[in-house]
Amino acid sequence: MHAFANPKRFLSLARWLTPLLLAGGLLLVTATSVYGLFYAPAERLQGDSVRILFIHVPTAWLGMGGWSAIAIASLVELVWRHPLAAIAARAAALPGAVFTAICLATGSLWGRPAWGTWWVWDGRLTSMLVLLFLYFGYMALAQAVTREGGSSRIPAIFGLVGVINIPIIHYSVLWWYSIHQPPSLSMGGSAMAPEFLYPLLLATLGFSLLFGGVVLARMRALLADIQAETRLRRKAMEAA
Repeated sequence: MHAFANPKRFLSLARWLTPLLLAGGLLLVTATSVYGLFYAPAERLQGDSVRILFIHVPTAWLGMGGWSAIAIASLVELVWRHPLAAIAARAAALPGAVFTAICLATGSLWGRPAWGTWWVWDGRLTSMLVLLFLYFGYMALAQAVTREGGSSRIPAIFGLVGVINIPIIHYSVLWWYSIHQPPSLSMGGSAMAPEFLYPLLLATLGFSLLFGGVVLARMRALLADIQAETRLRRKAMEAA
């Protein structure tokens, strides 16, 4: 893990990996979206509205995965003081929030024909909305710490505390009565037909590659800002 603690070593890896992840992700997301829109069959109960699952499900997983990444990076920062951990957590926050917002929007579009309503305050939807607010809070806190010069341990602790919401989201449809359908995929198998399952897995891979590429791009941008600020401070001290 500490092999990439050196920013120069990290940047040399991220420089070629970022476009590779972005290109691969865009290719897979485009292909699976076209399949879902034009070629996927209508589902027996949900009809054509099921096509939105190729966007809704991957973004839901990555909304939760983004906060899991923040929590892991926060733990690494607090325990091992890895120099890039705080940057990685900050970089994952924005794409995680975007995917969570897309999940909520597409879920609402899916829910209208499936449930007859745009929104219900059940466990799954409410905890997912809480996750979006957690992202907003984390980004505001991290920005305030950066601007005011506070300790980066504060947003790291917030990132660890917020991870409590992830199992609540996952198990909410099992713990409480909900109109949201239970998980169709689990470690024990799948209840989905192959024409939906395999394109969905490819779509999830594509969105994951996009997420990774965006995180690396944001880490590079944050490192560039830090290096530029350091040079400006050095020049100001020399001029004084």
